[in-house]
Amino acid sequence: MSAVNEKKVAALEAVKYIKSGMTVGLGTGSTAFYMIEAIGEMVQNGLEIKAVATSDETEKLTKKLGIHVITLAEAKRLDVTIDGADEVDEDFQLIKGGGGALLREKIVAHNSDMNIIIADSSKSVSKLGKFKLPIETIPFATQLIIKELEGMKLAPVQRMRGTEDYKTDENNDIVDIDIWDTDIKLTDLEQQLKTIPGIVETGLFLTTTNLVIIGKGEKAIIKKR
Repeated sequence: MSAVNEKKVAALEAVKYIKSGMTVGLGTGSTAFYMIEAIGEMVQNGLEIKAVATSDETEKLTKKLGIHVITLAEAKRLDVTIDGADEVDEDFQLIKGGGGALLREKIVAHNSDMNIIIADSSKSVSKLGKFKLPIETIPFATQLIIKELEGMKLAPVQRMRGTEDYKTDENNDIVDIDIWDTDIKLTDLEQQLKTIPGIVETGLFLTTTNLVIIGKGEKAIIKKR
């Protein structure tokens, strides 16, 4: 079974948790794309929800499919958010941000009563870190932050889009770091990174996930915290 089909399997299982009247957070990325498409079809068949998008890209797709989009401020609180992940371990810890939307994704996750993560089987890992950890930084500080991260032996690389600096929806930079060989506990690493001025957010999502749905072959593997 291809990764694409596994993503669809996970996405179709996740949308079963959405009911009319809910306010729903919609994630960003290739797996979330299939989830949003499925919700769009459900809306066409009578589902009534309000949605908060985690990126400009997601918002465009959501509106195109006729899903009612509102701001997070209007929502105040979300019933459920469904999003993807670049890696997920057995302790429900994630690396996210491959698509550059980690800041909004973490804000939406923090303001959701339930967070469901969907992924294909390749994203399920025993240890986080083969996927580089994205860090969102303020451009004013990015180069100094890179020097500091080099001192921490985290091999930082500023993300590029062609020949230009990659920019997030908030017009910030992304620095990808290598945490595979670090001996620092993830909770301690998160705290250390967040104390560096100019780092807005990290792609470590350590405590927000309630439910993980992994597409494996033709089956959806459901794991509850």
